[in-house]
Amino acid sequence: MVLNGHLPASVLFESLTPRERDVLSYIACGKANKVIAAELEISQRTVEAHRARVFQKLRVRNAVELARFVFSEPGLRDVLPPSLLGGLFVP
Repeated sequence: MVLNGHLPASVLFESLTPRERDVLSYIACGKANKVIAAELEISQRTVEAHRARVFQKLRVRNAVELARFVFSEPGLRDVLPPSLLGGLFVP
């Protein structure tokens, strides 16, 4: 899938740091900043900073677009830890 700016989704994803990828996983699964902070043992403010950079780097405006970005690419879905997906159905 090619998104904004004609860059493939995989190239945009590769621009993320490992911690940004962690935060992306939680956001894509619908977790709140407070929950993400507790799970990753970082402050809510740090989560907010990572979240803003993830949105900027992936060129999405909100969590819904982010989830669509992740779940529309079969290769990117694999980055989501099964423990986060819980009962979430991923076609």
